[in-house]
Amino acid sequence: MVIKVFLASSSGSTAIKKKQQDVVGFLEALKVEYTPLDIACNEDNRMWMRENVPSEKKPSNGIPLPPQIFNEEGYCGDYETFFNAKEDNLVYSFLGLDPPPGSKEALQAEKSAVKENGTHVEETSTEENLDKSRSEEVPVEERNGKAHREGEEQDTIEEVEGEATEDRAVGLEEALAEGEEEEAVEETEDAEARAGEYEEEEEADEDKEEDDQPVSEEEQDLHSEEEEELRQLEEEDEAEAVEEEEEDDVDETKEDE
Repeated sequence: MVIKVFLASSSGSTAIKKKQQDVVGFLEALKVEYTPLDIACNEDNRMWMRENVPSEKKPSNGIPLPPQIFNEEGYCGDYETFFNAKEDNLVYSFLGLDPPPGSKEALQAEKSAVKENGTHVEETSTEENLDKSRSEEVPVEERNGKAHREGEEQDTIEEVEGEATEDRAVGLEEALAEGEEEEAVEETEDAEARAGEYEEEEEADEDKEEDDQPVSEEEQDLHSEEEEELRQLEEEDEAEAVEEEEEDDVDETKEDE
């Protein structure tokens, strides 16, 4: 089988050139032998391509554009169908070739064949039968005992988890209570401090009011009398001191004589 790829070597369209390079490069990467046929320099190639592309695959204007891919005389497709086959790992099926052993497409084909032949269903049934036979071999008492042990283990786990949850809740409540007590102590200390400051301010205000309170006439009279008495006492003390000095002077004069 010969894969034919119809190309336009002198195409002015960048998109067409890119599509042609994509097809050719991928075929070369897969090591698929192909024959490039130029429709730009060979009129026979161009006419053959147009005549052999199925009418339902042609565009609305009736002129198919390169690249177009054939397997001998059979039409494979254009760039779009080639790209879709490449994305689905079905390039060999697209080209009408058998996929090489070990390729992704060959592995997919094997899986599809297995499902179609029912091998997968048979294997599943065999595994189910083996499981069933194993369960039948185990005595009923052992199965019930195992189920009972599993139930007890589950109950124990639930009890442990419940106790752990209760412990966490109690710890959280204690932490909250301690936090509330600390806050209450702090609030009490703040209240006492504010009360002391308030008392000091009141005492200072009372002292200030006493200082600022006007003196009555009686108090003024008493104050004047006290000052008068003090003045008289001072004058008497001074008179006595003068008399003593005079007496001393008289005594000295007498002694001199």
